[in-house]
Amino acid sequence: MLVLTRRLNQSIKIGDDIEITVIEVRGDQVRLGVSAPRDVSVHRKEVYLQIQQENRAASQSSAEEVSLDALTQAMQSLPKPQ
Repeated sequence: MLVLTRRLNQSIKIGDDIEITVIEVRGDQVRLGVSAPRDVSVHRKEVYLQIQQENRAASQSSAEEVSLDALTQAMQSLPKPQ
């Protein structure tokens, strides 16, 4: 991990397109401003982790639905008992 020290209104750059600026320091809280292209997602870590968890749950649910649909179709194509 790279550790940097910045003061109020100072910035760091990540690559050519992302800039993080210290906007305010109040007690133990630091407000940061992030300037990034629109195609770059920027989230607080706890929000990012929640999104990842929801995406995993949705993909598992989708896979289960697809499997259930395939099973239903396979059963419908079986000959009916007489």
